[in-house]
Amino acid sequence: MQHPKGTLIALGGGDDDGLINLIRSEICSVESNIEVITTATLEPMESGQAYKEAFEELGCNSVRFMHIDEDNKADSQDYITRIEQAEVIFFTGGNQLRLKEFLSGSKLHHLMQRRFIEEEITIAGTSAGAAAMSNRMIYEGYGSYSLMKGEVKTTDGLSFINNVFIDTHFTERGRFGRLAHAVSKRPEFIGIGLGEETGIIIKHNNHIEVFGAGVVTIMDGSQVSYSNLKDVEEGDPIAIENLTMHLLVEGHEYCIQDRAFRKLSQVKRNTSAKV
Repeated sequence: MQHPKGTLIALGGGDDDGLINLIRSEICSVESNIEVITTATLEPMESGQAYKEAFEELGCNSVRFMHIDEDNKADSQDYITRIEQAEVIFFTGGNQLRLKEFLSGSKLHHLMQRRFIEEEITIAGTSAGAAAMSNRMIYEGYGSYSLMKGEVKTTDGLSFINNVFIDTHFTERGRFGRLAHAVSKRPEFIGIGLGEETGIIIKHNNHIEVFGAGVVTIMDGSQVSYSNLKDVEEGDPIAIENLTMHLLVEGHEYCIQDRAFRKLSQVKRNTSAKV
């Protein structure tokens, strides 16, 4: 399987100044073409302008935003030309189902996927924009109800990476249950829970490195030895045995292929984001 040349950066929501600063300082130069995708939000002009100004305050001089919805089709020639030239593609927060509805499967989406595989571009997102990055995304499951069979819903995502669930606002909104439920249903998936103002850099769709002040939760269902999901009725509580969990903070990484937790050396921490 070909490892992509592109880099994914996902933030758990909240204040995203750290993500913007990371992109500017470690990923791109002031001349880099940055495209902000505002499809997930219902306030595209306000959101797009705010991100444009935030990047410009750091010296970036080529920042634009595009809103893709029922009135602004993904496959316009202008959008395609701009994505062909983009070096950073940034997805805002909002509702991840809007990204599926208006972007998934379009020529523009396929262009993003191809460039991510073949070129050293960066695809970043916060909140909903982070949750939609994988081939499957969680979009429902609340509180204690998330541990009842049938209460957690998943659907197709944007497929920049496969076999992971990325959940955001993880600690703040009590989403442990729904990520555990999702992974128990699909044990081949790694669950990644991102706290607010905390994120991950994923290189080669394998190495997950943490940035920010909070905690990243990793759930691994590969060693699950028992689950009652096939036996209980809809609405009944679920049981899982041997669901593995790791807590990562800045200075640590997780390798998806090896399913391994590692502490980064100081040398690697100083150079790891520069690819």
